[in-house]
Amino acid sequence: MFTTPITAVVRPSAATAGRATSAASPGAIRDRMCVVEARIAIVVPDGPEAAADPEAERVRAALAEAVARGGGAVVPPGAANGLVWLVPARPELLGETLDAHPGIRWVQFPWAGVEKYAEAGAFRDEVTFTCAKGAYAGQVSEHALLLTLASLRNIARQARTPRWLPMPPTSLSGRTVTILGGGGIAGKLVRLLQPFGCHITVIRRRPDKLDGADDTLPPSALHATLPGTDVLVLALALTPGTRHVIGRPELELLPPHAVIVNVARGAHIDTDALVEALREDRLAAAGLDVTDPEPLPGGHPLWDDPRVLITSHCADSPEYVTRMLCERVERNVRHLRDAHPLEGVIDPTAGY
Repeated sequence: MFTTPITAVVRPSAATAGRATSAASPGAIRDRMCVVEARIAIVVPDGPEAAADPEAERVRAALAEAVARGGGAVVPPGAANGLVWLVPARPELLGETLDAHPGIRWVQFPWAGVEKYAEAGAFRDEVTFTCAKGAYAGQVSEHALLLTLASLRNIARQARTPRWLPMPPTSLSGRTVTILGGGGIAGKLVRLLQPFGCHITVIRRRPDKLDGADDTLPPSALHATLPGTDVLVLALALTPGTRHVIGRPELELLPPHAVIVNVARGAHIDTDALVEALREDRLAAAGLDVTDPEPLPGGHPLWDDPRVLITSHCADSPEYVTRMLCERVERNVRHLRDAHPLEGVIDPTAGY
């Protein structure tokens, strides 16, 4: 049936073993306003990819426990009305799974960004899809602050210089910070920035004001905002509309003392334009947890630029990710049973 093997973690309870049950979508549950069974399949990679991941068994076991704490039962896909999908970058395989098991009406992804599934048209009207957006914001916002301070204080250059090299730092206090994106990471970062007395502008699609920000503006205000920006932080979802949202025109609008920090997706920035801006001293520094391409190949000019600090897409730790994902799954299983709205619902139109 499947083009590549997958494994479903199956620990059915005695009450559900061998019993055929009907599926219920979150919408149908809300309509009936009653508690229903949450029968959840956990689908993980199999074969060499799984064997190479020493964390796979720990994550599988932790998620099974999370489902149980939420009041659900782990079952095979054929008996499930919910699915935790852990197979990366295989939207066609998800489609085959949903076609084979039409009783599944809810799919939970473990990632905050689901652009590969959105681009492949994997979302379906009859299925509710949720992701981990906002779940990992705590550690990612900390990393954004670290990259900001390191960029302003010349940490990359200092660390690479094998001799005494006094350099005057730039303080974050009182600086103007522009954050692209208004989700969980932005919200956490705004709170982390409060002690520094920054003027914070958040640019996002939703018009409602983000708590703690001085200004919340629509994407159309980006170009008008950039000339007054000291620190530009990218913390938004990757969609066709936000790919290369920072390119040569945007980099030319930033003042030459500005620094740019990216904790979202590498493709938000036109890498060639970034290299050019640094080469021409039109940008003071860059702190990147993500790159395009990713991984960034050896010999790329960004590796050799002493103003660039690159961390290898490691803003959040595996232990933290597993813990936050399990908490999200536990709550969503409980919400499914109790006819409450699910957390992290994906807007298929927006792509995140």
